[in-house]
Amino acid sequence: MTWNGQWVADRLAARLVTEGSGPLRLPDLVGMAVRRNPRRAHLLVSTVLGKHLPCDPRLVYGSGRLLGARVADVLTGTDSGIADEGGQLLAAGLAGDSAATTKLLSLCDQHAAAIRTDAVVIGFAETATALGHSVADAITAPYLHSTRRDDGGARAAMFVEEHSHATDHLLLPADPQLLSRPGPLVLVDDELSTGQTALNTIRALQSAAPARVRYLIATLIDLRSSADRARMAELAVELAVEIEVVSLAAGRLELPSDVLARGLALVAAQPAPVASPIQAAQLRSWPVLDWPAGVNSGGRHGFYPSELDGLSAAAMGCAGVLAAQLRQSGARRVLVLGSEELMYAPLRIAMALAGLLDVEVRFSTTTRSPVLSVDDEAYAIRSRLEFPAHDDPVDGPGARYAYNITATDPFTDVVLVIDELSDTASLRAPGGLCDRLAGVAGRLRLVRVPTGSRTGRAPQPLRGPDFGSYSTAEVSWLLTDLSGVRLEAPTEEREEAIQAGQAHYAESLPIEFQPSAQYQSLFRQALAESAAELAQAVGTVTELVLAERGRDVVLVSLARAGTPIGILMRRWAEQVHGLRLPHYTMSIVRGRGIDTVALRYLTEHHDSTKVVFVDGWTGKGAIARELAVAIEAANQVLGSAFSSELAVLADTGSCVRTFGTRKDYLIASACLNSTVSGLVSRTV
Repeated sequence: MTWNGQWVADRLAARLVTEGSGPLRLPDLVGMAVRRNPRRAHLLVSTVLGKHLPCDPRLVYGSGRLLGARVADVLTGTDSGIADEGGQLLAAGLAGDSAATTKLLSLCDQHAAAIRTDAVVIGFAETATALGHSVADAITAPYLHSTRRDDGGARAAMFVEEHSHATDHLLLPADPQLLSRPGPLVLVDDELSTGQTALNTIRALQSAAPARVRYLIATLIDLRSSADRARMAELAVELAVEIEVVSLAAGRLELPSDVLARGLALVAAQPAPVASPIQAAQLRSWPVLDWPAGVNSGGRHGFYPSELDGLSAAAMGCAGVLAAQLRQSGARRVLVLGSEELMYAPLRIAMALAGLLDVEVRFSTTTRSPVLSVDDEAYAIRSRLEFPAHDDPVDGPGARYAYNITATDPFTDVVLVIDELSDTASLRAPGGLCDRLAGVAGRLRLVRVPTGSRTGRAPQPLRGPDFGSYSTAEVSWLLTDLSGVRLEAPTEEREEAIQAGQAHYAESLPIEFQPSAQYQSLFRQALAESAAELAQAVGTVTELVLAERGRDVVLVSLARAGTPIGILMRRWAEQVHGLRLPHYTMSIVRGRGIDTVALRYLTEHHDSTKVVFVDGWTGKGAIARELAVAIEAANQVLGSAFSSELAVLADTGSCVRTFGTRKDYLIASACLNSTVSGLVSRTV
């Protein structure tokens, strides 16, 4: 079988040498082409990335998951043996063995089921956004990819990729704390040629989070020279951090000193590409399928493991609709085409389609990189489509490309996946991407995802003094501020609507008045009479929680009666034991369940097994029962392991196991409503 890099190797006097005894060789994973770029003559064209070469989407995902499994072994200091077994299956899959591809995915799933790390994964735009996401899937880690689209998000870091056609990278996490976590940071790119981009990234990130001590660079192929490796070791010493590299295959690419001149001469010698004529036709329309609202489609602003089930379901749902349409139209060969950085959601749609259709399904993505096309089986880029940028890029208008779509065996159908910002008049205009694709494939369908896809991510907590009267250290509120919404209603109106079955009690709020002098006097009297008893009960329940659940628990009070009690428990832990326990408040409503958005935030930022739910007291046990049902359901959806055990100050109803007292007495914080609940009203 002819290697699709031989044409370039012969003309550039290049030599690709595999080092090591693993089952994967460098020519298995890359071919070669010639760049139209004065900084670098050659392009290594991955056979498993789904960027320039249309690939089996299951091989694309499987190779990313295999790389992630190797990352997990390094992070955990184990040798699962997956490198050899998985590498053999990947090599067989690349040779056309579809059963091996299926076994590879199953093997990676089994490996991932036992992995838990405290790492964060960053993928590099544009080529490695789906690869990085696949690695994050394999180690159940939060994920962020760099971007070249400045959409107004807060910049956490910026770094440069010197050799790239577009050099600037931005990191725009919606959660500003994502990159300040102290755990390992995994950087994912498709190839490591010199490692300079990774070094630039590490330097930028370390200046922002100097407490981090470990970086792991994951790449499909590692081609660093001994000088490159020495430079990486020097940076590790300079920054006092550990930098490790893991890859599927390693070796070296030997190039002559005049390789740039050779590359430019090759480009000049090739005939200029002839673009198909643009017809001054009227604007055409193509079928559009929208991604489900509120489901995060990728890592441009961050992606958390708890969001994966939603994305997988959305991809399968889109694929189901598309499969029915494609069967009806008689599709024989289908391409799912992503758009530049938007790679992961299209990949998952393509994977789902491949499982639903009995025809060939391939996956690739458009790109900014200008590459020479040569119709030769020993060359990786056989054909190219050129079209104008259609996403209002910050670097101005310019050409974009899609490769290997018209070569040898054209696709009968193309599914183009774009985001809302890319769905412009330029996209659909004569000569635009849709027009070019329809000209070579005949049938075109669009899937549109939300721009940025921020809505699927758990919002950040509210904190004082901007929200509530408690300090930031005392409590973080996992609530949405509805102070600008009219929710209060007179008691008579509320009761009438509730009793008539026209409303739920949690859909409106009673009017809260300024406490009268008489009411305040009652509060002070209750506090004076119960202070010692209250303190003893706080100490008792806190000591029980620490003894039963450990000294690294996370207190989560149920708004709003639990909030003052949770604060007192936190103060006891700090003053008696020197512990600064995280403390949150979230909502649970009788008959409506628990706030799953808040639970998702907790799973993203803490070990769910360490969460202890806190309330003020029990009566008939309604909230304890509501909590038990809600947590059981939430654990199934989120893959979490929350305990529904409730810790309360006063268990007057004998409903829970962990309590401070069962004596029924007037707890002062029950008297003043929002006044002693952080100026926060009841939840709705």
